Amino acid sequence: MIKNLQQAQPIVLSIMRIAVGLVIFSFGTAKIFHFHAGQFMPPPGSLPWIAGLLELVLGFLFLIGLGTRLSAFILSGEMAAAYFIAHFPKSFFPTENGGYAAIVLCFVFLYFVTSGAGPISVDKKLGRA
Repeated sequence: MIKNLQQAQPIVLSIMRIAVGLVIFSFGTAKIFHFHAGQFMPPPGSLPWIAGLLELVLGFLFLIGLGTRLSAFILSGEMAAAYFIAHFPKSFFPTENGGYAAIVLCFVFLYFVTSGAGPISVDKKLGRA
C-alpha cells in the first residue's frame, strides 16, 4: 500500500500544484478583471492591485508549471506580506484575523519552491524539472 502511495506522489504533487494554481489565479482575475461577484476592484497601481497582478501572472505560470520554483517563491512572499499587512494587525490568530488562507498558501508555495512542479508541467516538458 505504501509503495503504491509513494509511486503516486509525483502525480499528486502536480495535481495539487494545478489546484492551488487555479485558486491563486482566480484571486488575480477577481482583483484585476473584477471577474468574481463580491470582489472589490482595487484602483490601478495600488498595493492590492499589484498583488492581483502578481496573482494573475505568476498564478498562471504556477498553474501550468512554468518557472514554478521562482513563481512559488514570489507568491510565498506575497502571501506572507498579505498576512502581515492586512491580517496580523487585527489579531495574532489566523482564525480571528481572517488570514488563514494567506498563511496556508504562504507555506504551500514555500513547499513548491523546494519540490518543483511535478511531472505534469511545462518545466518537465522543457527538461527543467
